[in-house]
Amino acid sequence: MIQIQHLYKTFGTGESAVHALEDINLDIQEGEIFGIIGLSGAGKSTLVRCMNLLERPSSGSVIVDGKEMTALSEKELRLARRKVTMIFQSFNLLMQRTCLKNVCFPMEISGVPAAQAKKRALELLDLVGLAEKANAYPSQLSGGQKQRVAIARALATDPKVLLCDEATSALDPTTTLSILALLKELNETLGVTVVVITHQMNVIEEVCHRVAILDHGVVAEEGTVAEIFSQPKTDIGRQLVYPNGVQIDRLPPSRVIRVAFNGGSSYEPLIASLAIDCGVKVNILGADTRNIEGKAFGTMLLGLPKEPEEAAKALRYIQSQPDITVEEVTGHA
Repeated sequence: MIQIQHLYKTFGTGESAVHALEDINLDIQEGEIFGIIGLSGAGKSTLVRCMNLLERPSSGSVIVDGKEMTALSEKELRLARRKVTMIFQSFNLLMQRTCLKNVCFPMEISGVPAAQAKKRALELLDLVGLAEKANAYPSQLSGGQKQRVAIARALATDPKVLLCDEATSALDPTTTLSILALLKELNETLGVTVVVITHQMNVIEEVCHRVAILDHGVVAEEGTVAEIFSQPKTDIGRQLVYPNGVQIDRLPPSRVIRVAFNGGSSYEPLIASLAIDCGVKVNILGADTRNIEGKAFGTMLLGLPKEPEEAAKALRYIQSQPDITVEEVTGHA
């Protein structure tokens, strides 16, 4: 659906030039939810704005649904943007218009007859769960409701791609989950391709199929969410997956192992099973694990018993489990 090839974006010239994006290459498949994550200043928003040419790349190509966006005339670009719509962190609703009129707005611009636009807008408000707010104004809505109206408005032109630029950053955790669930539902029911720009890894793990990590304007790594969470390959990847790190300041005298969960069932209680099946108890010294679609990813640091036989028994048991890798930790980790 979206092909980005050798994309560069530079602001300014000469010594003061800022190289926001350098040699970006991405393929985003039709019907997937693709995440782009990075710290502040990584170039995420610039990249997503290049996808619909709100920012024109300095060089490189952006191909959306087979169209080379950088080669389109202004008129052709306006038409193409109807199929690549966007929602923002600040909602960007027209405060003097009701929710219904906000959703009608892009259809008005496109020349859709008023009665047809109203009918479609009411359908979209119902789709996002706000049918009863059709005549309310944005000032009367909560943040989550405003974002739902913004999503309905973005769907008004029947887009093939929905770009979400930090769409949940201004929302509380519960509202964030409800908006992400809505995006997932729309992706599944309408088949719309969703691109999620965020600095929050929990957003990625909640809805995305694949993810690219952006760092200082370059793609540091890319893969399925499961791959990135189980084995981040770069420093920035590890920083985002394990923001607090997993540190042992004072290792106990017993042996310490690091257990990596690589996508086995998150419902298999490893530590409890170890105690029940082997009669061996271990100490959990640190853990950073996540449940992604019922599968476990992340790491856990375990202190083995001091007795060599007990430690060996525990180690053999853990090594025999599927989707788990084990390494011994020496010194600080």
